[in-house]
Amino acid sequence: MATDPRQGLRAELRARRHALDARARMAAGQAIADALRPSLGGYVAGYWAVDGEVPLLGLLSGPQDFVYCLPVLQPGKRLRFAPWRAGDALVQNRFGIPEPDLQPSSLLEPEALDHVLVPLLGFDGRGHRLGTGGGYYDRSFAFRHQHRGAPRLVGIGYACQRVERLPAADWDVPLDLVATEKGLVEPAQD
Repeated sequence: MATDPRQGLRAELRARRHALDARARMAAGQAIADALRPSLGGYVAGYWAVDGEVPLLGLLSGPQDFVYCLPVLQPGKRLRFAPWRAGDALVQNRFGIPEPDLQPSSLLEPEALDHVLVPLLGFDGRGHRLGTGGGYYDRSFAFRHQHRGAPRLVGIGYACQRVERLPAADWDVPLDLVATEKGLVEPAQD
């Protein structure tokens, strides 16, 4: 069985993320929330932070001009999204990650979103993202290969997760923007 050549890079980037203490992670999350909040509206998909990912709780404090949504695993390694507010019921998915406990008819398709805050292990200045390897986001947003537009895909990570150049696969869906605690990174055009 062939191994993914990006696995070593994933381990290195995960270690960088884990080296940050809780205070640094929370501060990064607040800085990112402050930078992004003015540009967010409509349906905004976030995520439940696990494994040292940037926490997005800062987006949920104070007034919001958007509906916050969380991903819900679907067959075929795809995602749909559920509107969620603090206090709404959650269940754990097969990876132990909380997701809203809603009927399938209440879930939104990826095309219905306005902004998607995408967790990552690594990113480069060209808008390429390295995730955990499951392919959920790339499958769910593959339609973006045919048309660039809504939803706006915003990678969320720590500045220490930036690498010079990521190897990109044909199925990788590029990001429109990356947000870190040190600012917003607009992808450079090749």
